[in-house]
Amino acid sequence: MKFHEFPYQRPSLEKVEKDFLQCVTQFKEASDLEAAIEVIQQINALRTEFETQREIAMIRMTIDTTDEFYQAEQDYFDEVSPIYENLLWQYSLALVNSPLRSALEEKYGQQLFRLADMAIKGFHPSIIELLQQENRLTTEYQKLMASAKIPFEGEERTLSQMTPFVQDKDRTMRKNASLAVTGFMHEHEEEIDRIYDDLVKLRTKIAKKLGFSNFVELGYVRMNRMDYNAKMVEGYREAVKRYLVPIATKLRERQKQRLGLDTLYYYDESINFTNGNAVPQGNPDWILEQGKTMYDELSPETKAFFSFMVEHELLDLVSKKGKSGGGYCTYIPGYQAPFIFSNFNGTSGDVDVLTHEAGHAFQVFTSKSQPLPEYYWPTYESAEIFSMSMEFLTWPWMNLFFKEQEQKYKFSHLSGSLLFVPYGVCVDAFQHYVYENPDASPAERKQAWRQLEKEFLPHRDYEDNAYFEQGAFWHRQSHIFMSPFYYIDYTLAQICAFQFWQKAEQDRPKAWQDYLRICQAGGSKSFLELVELADLSSPFEASTMATTMAPVEAYLASIDDLAL
Repeated sequence: MKFHEFPYQRPSLEKVEKDFLQCVTQFKEASDLEAAIEVIQQINALRTEFETQREIAMIRMTIDTTDEFYQAEQDYFDEVSPIYENLLWQYSLALVNSPLRSALEEKYGQQLFRLADMAIKGFHPSIIELLQQENRLTTEYQKLMASAKIPFEGEERTLSQMTPFVQDKDRTMRKNASLAVTGFMHEHEEEIDRIYDDLVKLRTKIAKKLGFSNFVELGYVRMNRMDYNAKMVEGYREAVKRYLVPIATKLRERQKQRLGLDTLYYYDESINFTNGNAVPQGNPDWILEQGKTMYDELSPETKAFFSFMVEHELLDLVSKKGKSGGGYCTYIPGYQAPFIFSNFNGTSGDVDVLTHEAGHAFQVFTSKSQPLPEYYWPTYESAEIFSMSMEFLTWPWMNLFFKEQEQKYKFSHLSGSLLFVPYGVCVDAFQHYVYENPDASPAERKQAWRQLEKEFLPHRDYEDNAYFEQGAFWHRQSHIFMSPFYYIDYTLAQICAFQFWQKAEQDRPKAWQDYLRICQAGGSKSFLELVELADLSSPFEASTMATTMAPVEAYLASIDDLAL
């Protein structure tokens, strides 16, 4: 079937609850390993049934946020998902307390039980109502961002549709487009601040109810961070400040010279060359065709994967009114089908989606044969290794998309990946401030953001944009609202991806085998275990930052960017 043919039926929570709890009771009563495994398989079948319908509803709602039917279904899942989480919590309790635990660990590995421990710490039935409120608030933010109708150049445009104008080679156009986007955000400033303030106070309340001193501790549990802690992350942020920020500042100085500007303002940051950024040389259908050629040639495994995605229409790529912003990859377990969602807008980001989100999709397509749903996906920072590394492993095919602009794209892509890391770390430091100071006012949060920008993005100049100068730039960063603490993950993975880039430059077959090996492992190992399995250096090791960045810096220094 094609995705649009996948049937949808709202699952009955009462039936799911009854069948699930019956299985949990049977699991507790299982007298031997064989009986326990049989019940685990029954539980997994129930999970597959419920989660398949939930994912279909979510995808269709984000494709068209104005569809009243799927909006109602999303509202339903916002309400019942915490109740479903309670079922998973009870299953986790049964797992960790099972007299058969050692035999089950031998069968499935330790990661299942580490994840169960995290699930137990991060949930209790007493917070169900609070989680429902949290879901409603994040959906409210998502709908607000999707509702943008910005009048620009004779048309109403979404936030995503403004991107080509924000990256236009004409400076006046860039500035006007940036101000138009800022205008929408500023118009809704109070509403955005109110949603976030409600979320911060609600999440703090949830954390305290679960026995944590603040939401930072719960946030790390929710993110399943089992082999590193906030102290290690703080050390990593300091390493970024020491090693990467100076390199990033030099790159911005080169950009300023390349563009022939006296001052590089915020609206200049997204343009790399006076004659414009590298853009794909065809329309969305053409880009998809090039993507098919790329994955056909990359490996037999990627050929099978991408053919499956195209054949079953598991990609919704083009930006349109009413569509939710951004891009994501999810998985529909009942059909063993990844799904890629994006907002093509005629920029190089369209190609990045086919490498980044396809990296996620390829990983879950490869690890779908894992015996447990817990192992389809790895933890978040591990998941981003697959997406960000795929961006670099596909470099030899960039000429298909960009033709004579290939070198321009590669310079922008590698330098942009490096420039992203200090920003990503800034987002993380901001969230630590917010949840360590939950009673801070919206104005104090903005002040804290602006101070962190000056530390991690010292080049940034907002000219006369008062909204950003006061510290509101983060309002558009959806992760801050919807997935707290999910951002340092991108930067940790980026350091790993730079290592894959270097490996591929030196020994492509080995790089691919290392990548494929961790794809097959999926979520069966923790972050640092996957890093070791891929023969990478941990981002937390003192020497990693310097040794990883040296070849990246050398490559960028070797490019005559003024000639591109």
